[in-house]
Amino acid sequence: MKNFQILYITLSIVLATLTAQAQDTVRYTGKTLVNADYHHGQLTPVIGVHNIQTFRANREHPEWAENFGWTYNHAPMLAYWNHKFYLEYLSDKVGESIPPGQTLVQSSADGYTWTKPGVVFPVYRIPDGTTKEGRTDVAKDLDAVMHQRMGFYVSTKNVLLVLGFYAISFDAKDDPNDGHGIGRAVREIQADGKYGPIYFIHYNPGYSEKNTKYPYFTKSKSKAFVEACKELLANKLMTQQWNEEADRKDPLITLQKQYKAFSYYHLPDGRVVGLWKNALTAISADNGKSWPENAARAPGFVNSNAKIWGQRTPDGNYATVYNPSEYRWPLAISTSKNGLDYTNLLLVHGEITPMRYGGNYKSYGPQYVRGIEEGNGKPTDGKLWVTYSMNKEDVWVSSIPAPVNEKATQHANDDFEQLPKDKALELWNIYSPLWAPVKVENGALVLKDKDPFDYAKAERIFPAGRKTITAFSVRPRQNNFGLLEIELQDEKGMATVRLTFDSSATLSAKAGARYKNFMKYEAGKNYDIKIKLDAFTRFYTITVNGKDVLTSLAFQPVAEVSRIVFRTGDVRRFPDVDTPADQTYDLKNAGEAEKNEAIYEIKYLKTGGF
Repeated sequence: MKNFQILYITLSIVLATLTAQAQDTVRYTGKTLVNADYHHGQLTPVIGVHNIQTFRANREHPEWAENFGWTYNHAPMLAYWNHKFYLEYLSDKVGESIPPGQTLVQSSADGYTWTKPGVVFPVYRIPDGTTKEGRTDVAKDLDAVMHQRMGFYVSTKNVLLVLGFYAISFDAKDDPNDGHGIGRAVREIQADGKYGPIYFIHYNPGYSEKNTKYPYFTKSKSKAFVEACKELLANKLMTQQWNEEADRKDPLITLQKQYKAFSYYHLPDGRVVGLWKNALTAISADNGKSWPENAARAPGFVNSNAKIWGQRTPDGNYATVYNPSEYRWPLAISTSKNGLDYTNLLLVHGEITPMRYGGNYKSYGPQYVRGIEEGNGKPTDGKLWVTYSMNKEDVWVSSIPAPVNEKATQHANDDFEQLPKDKALELWNIYSPLWAPVKVENGALVLKDKDPFDYAKAERIFPAGRKTITAFSVRPRQNNFGLLEIELQDEKGMATVRLTFDSSATLSAKAGARYKNFMKYEAGKNYDIKIKLDAFTRFYTITVNGKDVLTSLAFQPVAEVSRIVFRTGDVRRFPDVDTPADQTYDLKNAGEAEKNEAIYEIKYLKTGGF
């Protein structure tokens, strides 16, 4: 009996140890996985996500972009300070890590309307004759590129620093993050939005004030700025983000292994969860002063070489935002109550704009996501905000409501003339490019579109049902150009009914491989439309302005429908999982807008069952 008790106790200790070890890491325990054959991965959207384009690259019309016409724009960072969002991104003329490079900043009071990007770290000329360890090249008329994993720091005394790293890249295959760059630059963003002088806060080996363009930060006459820089240098979690650009033995960096794109958050017990590309994770017990010898792959997480972002959400839970596939689409969110166990996978951004300009290492999709780091501000709307690039070309932000929710409990009863403008889109998901914006204006949900390569989209999720009635109004401002598609979809984004207002003044419905043209429509006229659908029988009827106009079969079977989508363009299938990784060509007229802007107004939406 005694031996049995000893064995029982021993097994209990072993089991408890294994259980503790199993729980003491970030892991995904949900069952949902993506299908990368679809841009949205067939994921269910988080209700109320707003995707907003902040910058649209344009080589042909630089004045419509950032006045340079550079078409590689990537690695955006986000902060919220002094009641304003700040967004930093790096930019190269055509392709990744091909000089010249610079870093730009945008700002916004509300996250929806953004300033034109301005240069914060300009092009840096490398002295002729400069060499780099491991290369035989010698610099001649060579500019630096910029490549940083950290953009902002707000000090404990509320000084906002913006940072960038000047690197050396001799050709398209040279690595700017090989530890042999020049150094990390810093400057202050002041309360009026102006910038202080540029300094270096940290040099790489071989560089100092003697052979660089900018002085060391200690030369600043601003005591508050110098103090903020010193505070940053002493913060091990912040400087851990500098790992890739720094010298491989830099004592400033705690964990020197070449894990990429560090992000972190604190657990309730004070420990710090670290996250890197490829879903690597580790936990620090002393606020980043030390880490386990090796990071481990987070069990259950699917993530390749794109960034993964983690943070505590405004409602006290946790979230990771990342591309859960071997591709850089879709952009998804997973949530956790304790910061370790992640249980779901939901859609944030499921679109891929056509890549208008080819270039070195330009990957398709919404990628390299970053949120607002701990200490770098909390937006007053209580939402989770993230930023990312699209195709390493355009820059976007997303606002994600907290708590994160994908289930509608009530049917839609939205009258935009009655709803407060600032609350009208709380339960709507919008995709709003600069040239195809989605807004509430003059008592209507308005979709505009002058973008030849993109579209506006608004969708409303409602309780899933087999038998549904969907009623809404559409007022097209024109009938000889533009396109509006209206779809009823299931939770995976599969459409079963599609109506189309096309450029020939025809209102039609998709019927298998063909369309049924059931009526003509006029510009400026309001159309009250009702769709009554039985998903089981697949029959539906359409009523327009009180008159039955069509009875037909749904073009694709679904078990239930749970959302309606309004979209000013066709369904996109390119790229797919078999598309070559690199695009070397530009699209024709890539920087041109449509001559005419299509506009569609939606006055109300009501959904229900029967």
